[in-house]
Amino acid sequence: MASKKFYAVWEGHNPGVYDNWKACQQQIKNYPQAKYKSFPTKKEAEEALNGNYWQHVGKPKKPSINPELVKKVGQPILNSLAVDAACSGNPGTMEYRGVYTHNAQEIFKKGPFKKSTNNIGEFLALVHVLALCKKHGDDRPIYSDSRTAMSWVRKKAVKTTLQKTAVNKDSFELMDRALSWLQNNSYKNKILKWETKAWGEIPADFGRK
Repeated sequence: MASKKFYAVWEGHNPGVYDNWKACQQQIKNYPQAKYKSFPTKKEAEEALNGNYWQHVGKPKKPSINPELVKKVGQPILNSLAVDAACSGNPGTMEYRGVYTHNAQEIFKKGPFKKSTNNIGEFLALVHVLALCKKHGDDRPIYSDSRTAMSWVRKKAVKTTLQKTAVNKDSFELMDRALSWLQNNSYKNKILKWETKAWGEIPADFGRK
């Protein structure tokens, strides 16, 4: 059973602390540049709300390990990289980033991109880190928690129902560049699935839900 979470909404329709994701969503949906994050206790959420949003976003969560599942899938490879994306709404405001798995130190962060999707962000994050690794001769494994993004990279094809508009053309331009890179480059990195149920949230998680 999932643990209880509390959500601090710094900027939304009605800023405050909410005790479930559905209530939080109502405050951030269709709100430009909404700022929010989840916390394990109400006290932490309230204290965070009284502080600066930027002091909390992007900080690694304490891992929530499931010992029984770890026995089945093993431990993650710490000498690796991890990527993730976050999107407020669907479509909505999207951003993505990459980190070192062992300490969640941020390597890159891109966005926000308006009227985009989480799948697009996950895909762009994977290609971004692959290109970065090739540039620096880094062949360590890369973790993603998105099977969709992993499939798009493997097939070198994006399957999205999102329609291109003047508002989200930057996402489509990045997708075109990413597909071009995949068509014209090879890479040695293994792309591995992050086992969220066993290891907790991926280290690159934005910690907002």
